[in-house]
Amino acid sequence: MPLPATLRALHHRNYRLFFGGQMVSLIGTWMQTVAQSWLVYRLTGSSVELGAVGFCSQIPVLLLATVGGTVADRYRKHPIIVATQSISMLLAFVLAVLTFTGTVRIWHVFVMASLLGTVNAFDIPARQSFVVEMVGQTDLMNAIALNAAIMNVSRVLGPAIAGVTVALIGESWCFLLNGVSFLAVIAGLLWMQLPPASGPARTGPHPPLNEGFLFIRRHPAVLATLALLGTLSFCGMPYSVMMPIFADGILHGGPRTLGTLMGASGLGAVAGTLMLASRQRVHGLVRWMAWATAGAGVALVAFSASRIYWLSFVLLIPVGGSMMVAMASTNTLVQSMVPDNLRGRVMAVHTMMFLGMAPFGQLLAGAVASRFGAPLTIAAGGVLCLAAAAVFWMRLEVIHNEVDRLIAVQHPAEVQLAVEQTVPAEAGLD
Repeated sequence: MPLPATLRALHHRNYRLFFGGQMVSLIGTWMQTVAQSWLVYRLTGSSVELGAVGFCSQIPVLLLATVGGTVADRYRKHPIIVATQSISMLLAFVLAVLTFTGTVRIWHVFVMASLLGTVNAFDIPARQSFVVEMVGQTDLMNAIALNAAIMNVSRVLGPAIAGVTVALIGESWCFLLNGVSFLAVIAGLLWMQLPPASGPARTGPHPPLNEGFLFIRRHPAVLATLALLGTLSFCGMPYSVMMPIFADGILHGGPRTLGTLMGASGLGAVAGTLMLASRQRVHGLVRWMAWATAGAGVALVAFSASRIYWLSFVLLIPVGGSMMVAMASTNTLVQSMVPDNLRGRVMAVHTMMFLGMAPFGQLLAGAVASRFGAPLTIAAGGVLCLAAAAVFWMRLEVIHNEVDRLIAVQHPAEVQLAVEQTVPAEAGLD
């Protein structure tokens, strides 16, 4: 039976295995994320500590992602991903043992978060650049959107399950279930049938670490899209580490409230990524990025002012949707503009902007929230997102033209399709 266009990447057997394993594993990951936030808040009651743990979990990505991208460009990506997923599983089990035995201390959480961040610095560039090996260039955009979709379906299910689990039996079971969930993605990776091109590792001189940076510097459109992503990550993403404060101190709830609030942003993200998955062309995504970043800013400001649970829940839907549309659009655009031999290193820089800027934002947000309160902190982040979108929009035409030129070099058929088709809403999102 033919699959609908929205799911066309699932025609590829390897991607189906990857898709199913990631769905299970990411639910566990979001369960651990929520449980870890609540654990830190329970142990310390401090917004600074919440921001500091977020910093420790993601600062290794900023420091080591370039090395991870270089490794992904030189060696086979498949065994790298199997290794990183296996280590992540072991770290989840260690945290589960510490909480089950009642010996967990806040420094344990900091150490585990730092180690997981180090693993992610190698896992994320390899996993993102591995997508093209599973589906090819034709279905790359759809596969990226579906990856974002499963991540956000898990953002709905994982926090909801975690909220109930933490409230009933504690954080330790979330960490244990996350460890078990990694078995699904590891099994899917081991069952893949890889083409010969993915087999041998590259030989010869080691690829230069800075080659990805040089490519970005030579192409202002790539630099502009990554800069906008970095601003969104730095200014907008810290809202998530403030959620325990909103759930407990502002909305007067508990772990279940935290789980449903995190799930609300996941609902919006699912809708946004399914909308992206239905697209068959990259043309027009630059405008989507600008509008989505502005939308995230407006929604964050509105959320910061809410003191009513149901209104906060509703407002987090466009927050999650806008952010994921902006991030998935950037991922698709960058992967469409970069040559294959630089994919790992350029996607490492993308990872640095996506995850590497977030820890500084989280650390700053925690410090600002301790002095001025979480609502004002989130509102300030939303205003900065709006300002960044406005600056990006002023250069939109120049960026758009260069994006089309770079895609024409890598994928001439994509640009030809864009020229042949009528775009009725060119002045709008597409």
